[in-house]
Amino acid sequence: MARILCIGGAHLDRKGWLAGPHRAGASNPGNWELEAGGGAFNAARNLARLGHAVTLVAPRGGDATAEMVARAAEEAGIEDCPLTFLDRATPSYSAILEPDGNLVTALADMALYDLVPARRLMTSRLRKRLAAADLLLVDSNLPESALSALASTAADIGLPLAVIAVSPAKVVRWRASLRLIACLAMNAAEAAALTGARAATPGAWPALLRDAGLAGGLVSAGAGPVAAFSGGETCVLAPPPLGRLEDVTGAGDALASGYLDGLLSGGSLAENLVRGIALARLTAGVRGPVRPDLSQALLAQALSAMPKPVSIKV
Repeated sequence: MARILCIGGAHLDRKGWLAGPHRAGASNPGNWELEAGGGAFNAARNLARLGHAVTLVAPRGGDATAEMVARAAEEAGIEDCPLTFLDRATPSYSAILEPDGNLVTALADMALYDLVPARRLMTSRLRKRLAAADLLLVDSNLPESALSALASTAADIGLPLAVIAVSPAKVVRWRASLRLIACLAMNAAEAAALTGARAATPGAWPALLRDAGLAGGLVSAGAGPVAAFSGGETCVLAPPPLGRLEDVTGAGDALASGYLDGLLSGGSLAENLVRGIALARLTAGVRGPVRPDLSQALLAQALSAMPKPVSIKV
């Protein structure tokens, strides 16, 4: 069991499920589902349910949504340490999904995250939590100054830093701190925003990202091949077909969670990547950004039943 400090987004996920194929510019029948979400929070819940000791630090408003997030953290066994802004609303993410779970469009109302100054994170209490952690996991929702301060502090004390990209618009906030990151989980669009380049193949991403200063990371592309690299080692695997897709929300966070769970257990790069793919498949097979029934036993069962991913030569 590792001690993990997660910092970043924990907010309302509002998902609109269409009753039929999306028709642009028209009224589409469907229904809304509300639950707690956020990149850091999704990963925190996954890692807590896999047996790690997880502490969550996330900005929140003084509203009912904040209480929803607190309840979800408690249910997952997370130590919840919110940064509360009583006069603000907790951020939200609203997505429109096709009946098969694919995303049509989304709106992120997350202005509160931009209000978090670096000094709010660099308190003596948080520094003690950083010193006691085995891994710092941060998403890209906070301002660049806050992210840079976290990266520098982690580097100063020798604490490994893992990052979830969140979006192409936000991942660029890490450009000045890339050399301080041990693992950055992103998709191809986020990798392109970070490097200013397009990879001809999935296996070409690690070289482009290393040139940008990143030592390790994951690059996914929906159901396509996933590239993982660390130091001079690279692994590219094509996930086996998923029997049924329920919801893509949270699948990328699950990929990162499974990979980090393997990394903390001393697995090889390939083993960690397979673990991440298995958890992403488990998550995409249910409604919601996380699986409430997740456990090491469930993940082991998924790993044993999963066809071997296809290795792709780089």
